[in-house]
Amino acid sequence: MEKIVVWHNPRCMKSRKGLKTVEDVAKAHGLQVEIRKYLEHPPTHDELKDVIRKLDIKPIDLIRKQEKIWKELFKGKDLSDDELIDAMVKYPKLIERPIVIYNDKAVVARPEERVFDLFV
Repeated sequence: MEKIVVWHNPRCMKSRKGLKTVEDVAKAHGLQVEIRKYLEHPPTHDELKDVIRKLDIKPIDLIRKQEKIWKELFKGKDLSDDELIDAMVKYPKLIERPIVIYNDKAVVARPEERVFDLFV
């Protein structure tokens, strides 16, 4: 059975809304949902690089710039893409959420309706 993967933070309301939408879409399309609590099981550098490619964005676009960690450690610094990815691996709280991955596409499901973009 094909699956749709959600990088999820259960403490985040937007992530919970996104997951609910994914579950509804998965049911309608006969897909299995795999939930990855990425704060407990952070992505590797290579996994994050692959997801960024699937999102078709730059690493900086995946960073939550209002996070205290970003403001204290990284804001205003000229970091390479690899350094940004390393920062997200070390501090997964910096990663925008939820990320929904299906086949070779991914979206940040904010708003949650972005999930439907995976099927066009």
